[in-house]
Amino acid sequence: MAFLDKHKAIETHATLLMVLSLLVVTIGGIVQIVPLFYLENTIEKVEGVRPYTPLELAGRSIYIREGCYNCHSQMIRPMRDEVERYGHYSLAAESMYDRPFQWGSKRTGPDLARVGGRYSDEWHQDHFTNAKSVVPESVMPPYGFLANNVIDGKYIQDVLITNRLTGVPYTDAMVENALADFTAQADPNADGAGLTDRYTWKEENGVVTQAFPKTINIRNFDGQPELTEMDALIAYIQVLGTMVDFSTFTPVANR
Repeated sequence: MAFLDKHKAIETHATLLMVLSLLVVTIGGIVQIVPLFYLENTIEKVEGVRPYTPLELAGRSIYIREGCYNCHSQMIRPMRDEVERYGHYSLAAESMYDRPFQWGSKRTGPDLARVGGRYSDEWHQDHFTNAKSVVPESVMPPYGFLANNVIDGKYIQDVLITNRLTGVPYTDAMVENALADFTAQADPNADGAGLTDRYTWKEENGVVTQAFPKTINIRNFDGQPELTEMDALIAYIQVLGTMVDFSTFTPVANR
């Protein structure tokens, strides 16, 4: 009874209850979060995951600006129905360069974690212009105006620098050539060798340490002569879920 009386005293004293609840939550949070900073396999290293190219990064910004995350998640959970519908479950490493990540918590539309390469650029053009033309039951609003919004990449170098400050491993060469890479990716007639070299090889302190197996998508994504927001968004969509080769991937727990 003495214990219940003390417990009642806590429950009837709002300030004391709040302080003790905060203390309990704080301790629980520390116990759960702090060890993650010291565990080497918190984010297991996966071959193929690379920073976004300047054009993909611009497309990602448009994706966020237009609120696409409100209806589409980018995280496939390790459950049978999810894997059978969308593909291999999402890995933490796939989001390691996302600032912020786009896991999402709501699905009005399908998950987009593995949408890259699943549909053609033309399909995406039609879908963004009028979603009902390719998915009759869709409630997605039209985004055809993106094809009319020409972009010049004026601030793309600053965007890469900002992302590098947050830990994304953009090299000096990537930053210096940001604008050139930005325009080259949407121009199939441009010399894309430099872009491919910079984003399919990992460089640390001037030394190439790892080759990424995936190539860079270089093409006119929206079919127009101008470089538009539609180009950037499609470039971003087409890379989602394509960096990791799951035919050769083996989870750490099974190695």
